[in-house]
Amino acid sequence: MADGTSWNSHLTSKGIQVRLQFGWSPRLPMVLQTEAAECGLACLAMIASYHGHDIDLADLRRRFSSSLKGVTLSRLMAMAGQLGFTCRPLKLDLDHLSELRMPCVLHWDLNHFVVLKRVVRGSVIVHDPGRGVRKLRIREVSDHFTGVALELTPGADFSRVQARQAVSLRALTGRVRGLIPALTQILLLALALEVFVLAGPFYLQWVLDQVLVAADHDLLTLLGLGFLGITIFSALITAARSWAVTWLGATLNVQWTSNLFSHLMRLPLDWYEKRQVGDVVSRFGSIQTIQRTLTTQFVGSLLDGLMSLVTLMVMAFYSVRLTLLVSGLFVVYGLFRWGFFNPLRRANEDQIVCAARQQSELLESIRGAMPIKLANKQNERLLRYVNAAVSTANRDIGIERLSIAFTLSNQLMFGIGRVVLIWIAATLALNNNFSAGMLIAFIAYADQFITRAAGLIDKWVDFRMLKLHAERVADIALTAPEKMAGTAWSGPIPEASIEMRNVSFRYDEGEPWIFKHCNLHVEAGESVAIVGPSGCGKSTLAKLVLGLLEPTEGEVLYGGIDIRKLGLDTYRQWIGAVMQDDQLFAGAITDNISFFDQEAMPAEVEAAARIAAIHDDIMAMPMGYQSLVGDMGSSLSGGQKQRLILARALYRSPQLLVLDEATSHLDMQREKAINDAIKQFSVTRVVIAHRSETIRVANNVALIENKKIRIIENSPW
Repeated sequence: MADGTSWNSHLTSKGIQVRLQFGWSPRLPMVLQTEAAECGLACLAMIASYHGHDIDLADLRRRFSSSLKGVTLSRLMAMAGQLGFTCRPLKLDLDHLSELRMPCVLHWDLNHFVVLKRVVRGSVIVHDPGRGVRKLRIREVSDHFTGVALELTPGADFSRVQARQAVSLRALTGRVRGLIPALTQILLLALALEVFVLAGPFYLQWVLDQVLVAADHDLLTLLGLGFLGITIFSALITAARSWAVTWLGATLNVQWTSNLFSHLMRLPLDWYEKRQVGDVVSRFGSIQTIQRTLTTQFVGSLLDGLMSLVTLMVMAFYSVRLTLLVSGLFVVYGLFRWGFFNPLRRANEDQIVCAARQQSELLESIRGAMPIKLANKQNERLLRYVNAAVSTANRDIGIERLSIAFTLSNQLMFGIGRVVLIWIAATLALNNNFSAGMLIAFIAYADQFITRAAGLIDKWVDFRMLKLHAERVADIALTAPEKMAGTAWSGPIPEASIEMRNVSFRYDEGEPWIFKHCNLHVEAGESVAIVGPSGCGKSTLAKLVLGLLEPTEGEVLYGGIDIRKLGLDTYRQWIGAVMQDDQLFAGAITDNISFFDQEAMPAEVEAAARIAAIHDDIMAMPMGYQSLVGDMGSSLSGGQKQRLILARALYRSPQLLVLDEATSHLDMQREKAINDAIKQFSVTRVVIAHRSETIRVANNVALIENKKIRIIENSPW
């Protein structure tokens, strides 16, 4: 029997990728994680939705903060308790897995959480936030399950609510210009084309029933000329519509991707830190899928619905009985499509996630080429990439298998239906209830109706599938931008003093405090060196000063004014920074120093380079300041990259300069020259350093110790 002993360990949850499931269902939904370590939240979202508290990951993130370290089991229980669940942690072996109250949470691979859905006939079905729905044999489960489970039961405070954030197309794509006029133009062209197509079968009917019977050559010529004109106009309208669709698609693609990228650039720093690059890139592919579907299929679906009704009414004039037969085929097709929808949706969802993981493996291996070579881990990285590629290929094969099965069923159904239809229509013609021309025309209209009606259902399915892509794009588009970034400051420019007042900070409610009630004040024009052991929070302090992180408690002041009141965009106009993980960008050296400033003056660029002691290195290069830095500065040494980034910070003529180990790659002579040069400027400095040469230059030394910051009066440096 499973035992009810409390298991309050520091089990952490980490995982991979994102999906928000739309609409509540009594079945267990599949929620894929977006952030790298939110599998606990995703599991909680699945179980809450199963019991009727329909909530998505975005809302859970707003209510319960998390960090890259994941959440502990005790923290997961606390979050579940706030949603109204009664929690029962258990430690058990595989033999008692079926006795758990499902769905429940399982601790997996020592660093992950999954949801146990069902145990049946020696197999276990789990909803893995990182990989999707998985069916495993018991012996496979033993390789992953750690023996810890968490049952969640709705308590007295639990309530069924619809807490999911609505997603609109406008929210995903931003403002788009010219959409309505372009769609109207395409609709009118397509409508005219459909009218010409609808007239086609009459040509065959009139030739068979009028021309051949009466041997009327003049009527044949008249009909030929008339329908020849229809054919020419139809071809011209088709070309015009194709051009309009192409133009609209290109225009929407530029506007939508630009809007999404603009929003992406305004997201807070921790959003980027919690996601994989390949997954973010794949979300931009989703916006293109949405655009293609809407531009090429939206108008078509409207017309298919309209013209299928018109075609049905025309068919009814020929024969109501045959029209009912054709309508029955359409209904059967709709049932087939509905039956295949959920498996196809799950297959597409898994394929998108696996493709994103494969792309992440590729990008990560390219970026890490040097350490991979140095460690002789090429084969290991190849194995990881091949495994990801095989997973993607298997999902592609699964989609194709479903498509082939559906196509086979579709061809058999419509093929048999067409044979029966022709047989019945021919029987009517033999009984003189149908003419030969009417038979040909009716079959043509029946084919048109089936094609249009089936196309309408197919497009409806495609639109339903768009939710997969919309949910992925929503992770970018619906994430709130950096707080107070665009606040306008209309007052005078404050003096360049910086102050941390009663600041406390931690990354997550369940994690320990990094700072607790800390105070630090640096007067305008002065400098402070921040020292302390590795991991004490020096880089975190720099990010707080720069507004990249928001204090959990307290405030950061610039010139006596909260930087949130100044507006982060305004505040950052007055500061320069060199961080440990700063990057260069593909382009020339002068572009990187000026950060691609279109109005950059060569003299100002050179002046910043001289202060950063990189000018002589640049002039020794064949192209001087026009030399290319390569991908992320790959053509430069570590010291050159660091000095170039320092020159970029100095080019801004900042009033506040934050340096996080900015000279760690330099020799002592260059470090001293840079420190002496910077010291000549009236700029407030916050310097994080370990070297005594840099620390001595500061007016004060602040030590981070025991979550506190204190000024060292008699510094040993």
